[in-house]
Amino acid sequence: MSRHAKPKQGPKPAQAAGSKTGGSARKLSYVRNIGVAAHVDAGKTTLTERMLFYTGASHKIGEVHDGAAHMDWMAEEQQHGITITAAVTKAPWRDHALQVVDTPGHVDFTIEVERSMRVLDGVIIVLDGVRGVEPQTETVWRQRCRFGLPVLFFVNKMDRPGADFTRCLQAIESKLEVKPVALTAPVLDEQGHEEHTVVHLLHRTLIRFGGEQGEVVTSEPCPEDLWARYAGLHETLLLAAADADETLADQVLAGEEPDPADVIHALRKGTLAGSIFPCLGGSALRNIGVQPLLDAAVDLLPAPLDRPPALARLPEGGTEEVVLGPDGPLAALVFKVQLWDGRRHCFVRVYRNRLEPGDHVSFVGLDGRTVTEHVARIFDTDAGRKQRLDVAEPGQIVLLAGLRHAGTGDTVCDPEHLLLLERIDARQPVLSLAIEPGAGTDEERLLEALDKVTQEDPTLAVAEDPDTGQRLLRGMGELHLQIVLERLAREFGVAVRSGRPAVAVRESITAEATVSFLYTRSPSPDGKHPELTAGATVQVRPAVRGAGNSLTLCPEVLPAGAELAPEQREALRQGLAQALAAGPEHGAPVEDLDVRLTQVELFGQQSPPDALAAAAARALGKALVQAGPCALEPVMRVEVVVPDENLGAVLGDLQQRQAAIQATDTSDGDSVVACEVALARLLGYATELRSLTQGRGQFSMHFLRFDRCS
Repeated sequence: MSRHAKPKQGPKPAQAAGSKTGGSARKLSYVRNIGVAAHVDAGKTTLTERMLFYTGASHKIGEVHDGAAHMDWMAEEQQHGITITAAVTKAPWRDHALQVVDTPGHVDFTIEVERSMRVLDGVIIVLDGVRGVEPQTETVWRQRCRFGLPVLFFVNKMDRPGADFTRCLQAIESKLEVKPVALTAPVLDEQGHEEHTVVHLLHRTLIRFGGEQGEVVTSEPCPEDLWARYAGLHETLLLAAADADETLADQVLAGEEPDPADVIHALRKGTLAGSIFPCLGGSALRNIGVQPLLDAAVDLLPAPLDRPPALARLPEGGTEEVVLGPDGPLAALVFKVQLWDGRRHCFVRVYRNRLEPGDHVSFVGLDGRTVTEHVARIFDTDAGRKQRLDVAEPGQIVLLAGLRHAGTGDTVCDPEHLLLLERIDARQPVLSLAIEPGAGTDEERLLEALDKVTQEDPTLAVAEDPDTGQRLLRGMGELHLQIVLERLAREFGVAVRSGRPAVAVRESITAEATVSFLYTRSPSPDGKHPELTAGATVQVRPAVRGAGNSLTLCPEVLPAGAELAPEQREALRQGLAQALAAGPEHGAPVEDLDVRLTQVELFGQQSPPDALAAAAARALGKALVQAGPCALEPVMRVEVVVPDENLGAVLGDLQQRQAAIQATDTSDGDSVVACEVALARLLGYATELRSLTQGRGQFSMHFLRFDRCS
């Protein structure tokens, strides 16, 4: 008899204080599941390293530029100096347990941010003090908004020339459309350089960071002449707290200083509600301002029980609220699959009940089938290291071994109580690479390795080119595909030859067209297949770019008085969808058009659903040919940062690539160019930019839309 994750009886009644339920609630109130996210090179991994050091979770600080960061444990991360995979670790602070996830900043690995935020309770967004809100910051912000996560901002690199804390606050307000509230602000000397101090705007204190690595923190009252520079930010902070908690309003409006504990309570209330966005300043690399950020994470970010219940769908229909805690049938979400020591493991967030080694769990796959598997082992993780656990409690993020079929987005649950938590959406690949094994005998090994890496990464896909028969590796960008090829060689010992990358395309139309088609199929001589006849008239017209497809089925039915049965109407919809799946020019999906089925002609028993589907598909296919078909390419939003003296050469190169320049900003010796460029014209751009700027230029991009390109 299999041992289930929970006995078959229903949820236990709430227990008295001091019991298991009450103790569990108190324990969860001391947990913070938080992520650290940012635009690439804003310093989030450097910040995470300091957080681990100051909390005592790590005995030394590992630097990203030395390839020694604790959180960048993969060989490719150390080699390239970037974060590629989200890493999970734990850190104690003020009797609280911080479970920290360091996420990648490069857009090619944005799925790591997406699936991490799906299971987190709060997030720290790191900004570059010079550049402020950057393109990937906006992408991270949209991901945060999707899950409604409370946020702390850390304005980093305030030691750099050109850094401006106030300008960053203004950028948050203008670009992210929220009102930031400063909690700590860096202190600059007369030359504008950051001293090793920050002002705490609530406590009116000057905090100094001494010792070899900023580990000695001292606090003293802020001198009045210095405080005068920050009085306005202090007033803004109190007004924000008063807006969140009306009990403070009278004191603040009367010019009185409320109790700091009451202000923290109000700030926490507003942060959890998404009306207050506290901002702190410092420099992680210079060990400035990190400890106040840890305090703010404990004081202002939510505990697991502060988050609203998760909403799950039931296989038989209906929904169920999943309240985080020990009571009720098991519910946990697989948010990441990862190969560890060559074996398949699953990262899960436990929402309800608990998991133990030996438990049997079930999940409903994408195909609707129910799969039951056995949890062999449970691990706690610290970046690239793991440690066995005897039990996984509600609110924990753990690593499971033994699940051979569960994938990203699956809900593992009690076999007697199936449910489905919200899945994790993965973006479609936009770049493909023709690959083949370096040695002909490595074909099977290559297929096996590709199967494993695509299970890990939902934005990675393997397909076959129908025209050439070549095997295609599809991903989110050049760096993404490069890292995969490096992993295939290092982890699996499979050398791969690759061709020039090719971008994914879509199709659309440029004009209107209306086509009527009469589908007929003669009966077979043996009488097994009867005669089929059905007619359809379809009208198509272009839609706005990015609007997607609109299908309207309100046809006139002939002969007059006839009506469509539900199964016939569904067959017509499926026929139209089938025609949109492959366009007339490239066989690519068709996007951004308005399709109207205006007329259907029925011929009694000769017009079953499959005949109607064929008529609708053929009519739409011919309409697409007559409506001026065109190819759509991926268009990227690009931000290029270069020294001022190289701006002319870089702009000239971008114009040759037919970039649409949208803005150019110059500040402190650097120029920032914002533009839109077709992805096909950016292949190899990283190398060209390094050549044009003697290695000092850098760029970032993210997918914007599919569009026509000249």
